[in-house]
Amino acid sequence: MTESESVNQTHRLNRASFVKRLLAMIYDTLVATAVGMCAAMVIIVSLVILFHNGVLDMGAHEQPADAIQASWQIKLLIQGWVIAWVIGFFLWFWKRGGQTIGMRAWRLKIYNTQDTPITWTRLVLRLIASLGGLGTLLVLLDYKNKQSLQDRVAGTEVLQLTKTQNDHKSW
Repeated sequence: MTESESVNQTHRLNRASFVKRLLAMIYDTLVATAVGMCAAMVIIVSLVILFHNGVLDMGAHEQPADAIQASWQIKLLIQGWVIAWVIGFFLWFWKRGGQTIGMRAWRLKIYNTQDTPITWTRLVLRLIASLGGLGTLLVLLDYKNKQSLQDRVAGTEVLQLTKTQNDHKSW
């Protein structure tokens, strides 16, 4: 399928309903939680190893866990690391195929309304404008256009794919 055929097919697709978006968000929340847990495990194990090997000073604490809990800087580092991985999960999947895992399961895909590839800047803007998923509530009010806040701000749209279009062989 050529790029022009793909663009022409997007004009025939319907925008995704609120229910489908919500189901995809629930699915993606579960996956993002797993990504966050894995990211937290990696940094905490790394910190424990650094404490045990004397690279990081535990101060008056006997155990690395106590040193981590006592330091707001280390807790902030862990939280920042986890958030960066979760954000990276969404941005990477959106950039690589216009779909997260949950969107793929519910046959939803993000398209740029200008029929050009979506830039990283536009994706970051979309992520911020989603307000953690609250921006999707606008779809309920805008029942005619079915556009969320993030769609409007970033100039994107979420379309419902057919089974054939959602097949990885069609990419």
